[in-house]
Amino acid sequence: MPQSLAKNLLHITFSTKGRRALIGSEVREPLKAYLTGTLGNLNSPSIETNCVADHVHILCVLPRTPALSALLEEIKKSSSKWLKTQGALLRDFYWQGGYGTFSVSESNVAALRAYIRNQEGHHQTMTFQEEFRALLRKHGIEFDERYVWD
Repeated sequence: MPQSLAKNLLHITFSTKGRRALIGSEVREPLKAYLTGTLGNLNSPSIETNCVADHVHILCVLPRTPALSALLEEIKKSSSKWLKTQGALLRDFYWQGGYGTFSVSESNVAALRAYIRNQEGHHQTMTFQEEFRALLRKHGIEFDERYVWD
């Protein structure tokens, strides 16, 4: 085959450092737009992006390049810098050091999009930490609680 073809879908999630509730409702839509634009510039189109007070969920296409770690580094670094310009309360903004990424089957895209869109409702009964643990278990990822949170 003369060309390489791929479509790998990713569910990405990461939180604010210490899971501090810093992402106010006034900055959520602009942050979603910023993240979506950044992903587009990295050849990783966003299918669905949403954020709540202490974390972000992204469903996107994994590009062939850059590597996953470089993609996440750029998304987090650039959005952190941008958030720091969005008001006095965000001047000391940081994302957590790590992140979670999970592969997604095309057949699960509609359900995951609905899940990402409904983050506000979902987090009325579950914290980000509970949600993240559940995602890790669902995807069969072993983890040590001592090293998951910062």
